[in-house]
Amino acid sequence: MNASQRRVLFERLRAANPHPATELHYRTPFELLVAVMLSAQATDVSVNLATATLFPVADTPEKMLSLGEEGLIEHIRRIGLFKTKAKNVITTCQILLDQHGGAVPHGREALEALPGVGRKTANVVLNTAFGEPTIAVDTHIFRVANRIGLAPGKTVLEVERKLLRHVPAEFRHDAHHWLILHGRYVCKARKPECGACLIRDLCDFKEKTA
Repeated sequence: MNASQRRVLFERLRAANPHPATELHYRTPFELLVAVMLSAQATDVSVNLATATLFPVADTPEKMLSLGEEGLIEHIRRIGLFKTKAKNVITTCQILLDQHGGAVPHGREALEALPGVGRKTANVVLNTAFGEPTIAVDTHIFRVANRIGLAPGKTVLEVERKLLRHVPAEFRHDAHHWLILHGRYVCKARKPECGACLIRDLCDFKEKTA
């Protein structure tokens, strides 16, 4: 896919969805951080069901610590890896209070130093909470970038770096959301819905469906 095709691709995605956003429910950077930590190997729907009862009682690091691991587990036990996630969230809350004045740090190194926060989670927080033009590569984006020829790569980091290099600056902030939604609802893993695809003619995928 060449530069002009990439521009047309994002122009079409922007025209169809001018203001894309995460499907996770949150109100503050702290709630977003917790929601993204909980979303690893889980659906946004399951996380939203859990945080619908969690955030009304624990929407700050202080309140989350007061809840404790067992209290947190009561809200998130239907999410995969809930015990590990509860431990990581509680430890993260203590670090936020001890080292960051209770605020979510606005920096990659500080975010990735939090337990349970890897590069993808840090990218989501930097992009969605703080407006940074980062691109978090999850399984959907990794698949789409390789399948359509947008930014092929063998590793998540390689795909991320290629996206940052090839996505035009004006689209970079929203690219993560457009690509993840495209992968989730159109360019699906098992059977992509090529017939409903806005970018079908730009895509390199040879086994297009009807």
